Amino acid sequence: MKKVLKFALVATAAAAAAMGASAQDFPAKDKTITIVVPYAAGGPTDRVARDLAEAMRKPLGGVSVVIDNSAGAGSTIGTAKVARATPDGYTLLLNHVSMATMPTMYRKLSFNVANDFEYLGIVNDVPMTLIARPSMPANNYKELASWLQQNKGKINLGNAGQGSASHLCGLMYQSALQIDMTPVPYKGTAPAITDLIGGQIDLLCDQTTNTTSQIEGKKVKAYAVTTSKRLTTPALKDLPTLAESGVKDFSVTIWHGLYAPKGTPAPVVAKLNDALKTALKDPEFIKKQEGLGAVVATDKRIESAEHKKFVASETEKFGAVIKAAGSYAD
Repeated sequence: MKKVLKFALVATAAAAAAMGASAQDFPAKDKTITIVVPYAAGGPTDRVARDLAEAMRKPLGGVSVVIDNSAGAGSTIGTAKVARATPDGYTLLLNHVSMATMPTMYRKLSFNVANDFEYLGIVNDVPMTLIARPSMPANNYKELASWLQQNKGKINLGNAGQGSASHLCGLMYQSALQIDMTPVPYKGTAPAITDLIGGQIDLLCDQTTNTTSQIEGKKVKAYAVTTSKRLTTPALKDLPTLAESGVKDFSVTIWHGLYAPKGTPAPVVAKLNDALKTALKDPEFIKKQEGLGAVVATDKRIESAEHKKFVASETEKFGAVIKAAGSYAD
């Protein structure tokens, strides 16, 4: 019995020492950190991840930081991949508001968003814009609100697919107005915007990363932004917020956060969080994010505990709307 206990104590001490050493040496010069992006290459989240990878490389001692696009099933494939990864800090996840919607939208997940990840901090917020086909008769939000009331039952609201940012914004918007619209899902934002421009659908609520150039080029009509304050981007600065337009307390942004598998050693989590904070102050990173129409996070959500608390509150907010709509993905 004593020998068994002694062996167990020695083994535990050895494991603790190894973990301490790995944390102290993290990241090793000869290893690569992989940021898993659960979406296809070239999309908004992929672009954020690639900018972040470059900005984090220097504060992590020049180690190589690469992107792994593991797309599919509303981001659940790539997210599950990270949940199952070795918790050593070398496999990370960059995901957006999907982290708050998956727990409700998917009723049979292979992972638990709240319990299977270490939260490393929020990266940015991407505002949304409410846009319409160029032939929409309304010329401002007041006129649009009147048109919506007059055309109940005949309104087509496009989205980029189940669980997409535009789908979620659309659900929130319909819930706020208490007006049912016919959802028209597409396989991505590009075909949705193409059909909006062509007049096949009436409305779309999507990220500034996808809509700003269309608004600038006057290819669509823009009515409002979904943030609590007006934006400063030249093409969007004159757009009112939905809240000031009469849609009470409406605020939806598509934020991105960084995660590691649960069980990643605390010192490694701390190093990754420090590197993230440094990256978020990098002038080049900030410039690139502004070019995407995103706002780099500077508030308390860049701290691990606050990041987790924020996602929990967003899960509750979106969960109520998803359940009310019965809009499940499985």
